[in-house]
Amino acid sequence: MTTSAAGQPLIPQPPSTVAALRQAVSQIAPAALPAFTRELDQAADQSRQGSDLAPIQRFIAQWAVYVHIQRQPGVAADFRRWEDGAKTGDAAQVRRAASEIGRILDAAHAALGLPTR
Repeated sequence: MTTSAAGQPLIPQPPSTVAALRQAVSQIAPAALPAFTRELDQAADQSRQGSDLAPIQRFIAQWAVYVHIQRQPGVAADFRRWEDGAKTGDAAQVRRAASEIGRILDAAHAALGLPTR
């Protein structure tokens, strides 16, 4: 991942298009590109089968949120730390991690103008 000045996003938030999100993922999280491509293919197949754009719209929203989080090194590190914390056997820690992950996701949804959970 590219580094940035303290507290600054690595890149601006890209438009919510497949091409722009793919470019952003390639810059800030290249290891996630195979998942991006696999999930895009699945969403496209579902959209074709159902003659419905909802799977593509969900894909775009999901990856826009991912990019929003990953482009901010501090937020991305917090998110990973809470994900790791959710894997412990301690119920209180798991609840706290789930709450913090939800808070990060809600903030990303709000910043992007997407509905929260």
